[in-house]
Amino acid sequence: MIESVFDGIARHRMAGLPILNPSLHVEAVGFRLWEGLWLGILITPWTINLMLLPADNPDYAALGLGETRRWRFPSGQYDFMGGEEPGLGSYQACSLFSPVFEFASQEDAVATARAALEQLLLEDLEAAVKREKAQWDQARFSDAPLAEQALSRRGFLRGAFLRDP
Repeated sequence: MIESVFDGIARHRMAGLPILNPSLHVEAVGFRLWEGLWLGILITPWTINLMLLPADNPDYAALGLGETRRWRFPSGQYDFMGGEEPGLGSYQACSLFSPVFEFASQEDAVATARAALEQLLLEDLEAAVKREKAQWDQARFSDAPLAEQALSRRGFLRGAFLRDP
């Protein structure tokens, strides 16, 4: 649905504008449910945006044109602007590229979108290491039987279940 709505925008409202990259067309990339929201990237001939659409997250609220909301992702915090389109309804967008003249092909834009989405959902490495270390220490010094300890795969492989002699 998002592609058809923005394809209509490309054909009517944006047609003939000099900010369009003729090598690109409208494509939704990597949309998935994330914390009760639809999350993905929308490529258009004029912009590439990280998009949030409502699902069942109670924290999602429609934003007026020009209003912003900061969302926290594993990689950090990002500001989104509100939008609404007939046939789609409310959405929030975070611009990644605008205009998009640096993309020579749709394939380049899709590859960049997939990489950006992957990085967005990666936890900050330093924070992950600190969290893993705390879990490891807790597991090592716990008197709970091994079967009752919650361990990550990384913690298990590091020997987090072993206790000091």
